[in-house]
Amino acid sequence: MKKVIVPIAQGFEEIELVTIVDVLRRAEVDVRLVSISQELFVQGAHNVAIKADCFLSEINVKNFDGIALHGGMEGMQNMCNSSGLLLAIEELNFAQKAIGAICAAPIVLDTLNLLQSDFCCYPGCEKMMKNTLFQRLDQPFKTYENITTATGPAFAMLFAVELVRMLEGDEAFMQIKKELLLD
Repeated sequence: MKKVIVPIAQGFEEIELVTIVDVLRRAEVDVRLVSISQELFVQGAHNVAIKADCFLSEINVKNFDGIALHGGMEGMQNMCNSSGLLLAIEELNFAQKAIGAICAAPIVLDTLNLLQSDFCCYPGCEKMMKNTLFQRLDQPFKTYENITTATGPAFAMLFAVELVRMLEGDEAFMQIKKELLLD
């Protein structure tokens, strides 16, 4: 069974976070919802609080097959300010593990110089990026090597299903699409 870290930061985009966790768990991916703050209960951008499974300091990144980052402007800023999370992303990328970032979260990847092709993000977020020379695409998501980026809340399910494909392969991808009526 594949294992994925889904960090949760104050100000997360609720639709994106819940969709990522739900779709991956439906596909039988072991998802660990990990708080990067000092609290297990974390408040979202629209005042929905969600309880994390554990703290970032309690996990060993080497035991995971990937990471999926939610959006939300405040959430993205908090992820950028988490040195522990940035180190975890770098370690996973070095090992060529699956990395997903939706909405504002590709800015976190830009902070680490990980955007090596055209990418997707929430419109306007590309103006906050300082390291990439590549362009924002106007499409739901884009996968390049081990990194998938996505545009925003409306595409959260397509993004999560693409993460299933990256982690579990085409057969699991087709099965989850069928179960979710995405055929």
